[in-house]
This record gives sequence, C-alpha cells and structure tokens, in this order.
Amino acid sequence: METTKFQIPEWAFTFHGHKCPFMPIGYRMGTLALRKLGVERCKDHEMHVFSEMGVGHPQGCMQDGIMSATGATFGKGMIDKLYYGKVAATFWYPGVKGAVRIFLRNEFQDKLAPHEFFDYRKKGIEPSQIPENVCDDIINMVLTATEEELFIITEIPDFIYKPVKGSFAKAKCEICGEYVFERYLRVIDGKKVCISCAGHEPDEKVSYAPTYKKS
Repeated sequence: METTKFQIPEWAFTFHGHKCPFMPIGYRMGTLALRKLGVERCKDHEMHVFSEMGVGHPQGCMQDGIMSATGATFGKGMIDKLYYGKVAATFWYPGVKGAVRIFLRNEFQDKLAPHEFFDYRKKGIEPSQIPENVCDDIINMVLTATEEELFIITEIPDFIYKPVKGSFAKAKCEICGEYVFERYLRVIDGKKVCISCAGHEPDEKVSYAPTYKKS
C-alpha cells in the first residue's frame, strides 16, 4: 500500500532556518488545528495558540511550524508559552465554541528517540551541520505518519480566554526617558517608570493564560 506523504512548503524550512523533525511536527499540528476548528490561516489577530513548551528543549522548534501553518505568530502576540515542557499546544479562535489541544503521542516520541539525528544533537551538533540524508530520513518519518499515529486531540468545549484589549497608549519613563506602553509602567516615589528602571521583574511569564476544566 502506497504511503501518503504530507507536504510542507519549502519556505517554512527557510523561515525556520534548518531541517529538523519538530518544525514539521508543529506545522502538521497547526494544520490539523485549523481543520478541527473549521477556520483558515489567520492574517491578522484571530487565532491564539498556547504552546506548552518551555526553554532549553530542542522540541521547541515545533513552535515555528505552528506559526507557519496558522499565521498565529509571536510578533502579532498570538502565541504564548505555558512553560509545561510538553510537545503540545492549545488552539483557540474567536467565534468558534471551545478550543482544541493537540499533543504529540508518547509512542511517536519514543519512535523518534533512537534515530541517528538525536545522536548528533546530543553531541551538540546543530541541525544545519547534520548530514542531509539523516535529516531527510527523520523528517520523512514525520511526513509519512498518519495524524492518528502522531497526535492525541482533545476538544475543550468550556475553554475560556479573554484577549488583552489592544492599546496604542504610551508614555515616557520619568527616569530613562524611553517610551513604554502604559500597562507596563510602575510608580516609584511618585514617578511613572519602566520595569527596568523600577528594578522589577515582569509580573508574569505568561500573561492572560487560558482556563478550562480538565475532564
């Protein structure tokens, strides 16, 4: 029986910068989310994605795939990290009831783990320096797998998310003089100052995280 191969546009690899398995995983994840929600790739500020990745994980490359597939980008403020350290993401679109969470199956992660690609990575060799045939082989594993082999999909009908209202309002920090958007101003000794001059840390790593009941 002939295996159907999922097609990813070459520009997505160019945008990502190298060939690896997790950008294509994210691309497939995002494409699947669009279909499950019944929406098109967003042009403006429609879809919001909550990535469960954190920092220091090579699997974080999936996020570039998600952005490429959905148009929900970090630059537009449409994707946040939840810092759970999981290869998963929740996708929400206004006007669509609920959301969908997609997780890369443990079984598929275990299937990828012994591949030669990760022998190179564990030695600190960057993906762009790994032999092309090795990269192509592991990417082919991702592109020829079925969605059922790749993902666990959970519909979240009671998902609640209220996006931050956009604002162009800004003011100058009264210490450094640099413009700062007003919601990030702090008051120190009666002066409105930026977070850096206030000596504060940001209030939260992830702003306005979603809430939903887990079944």
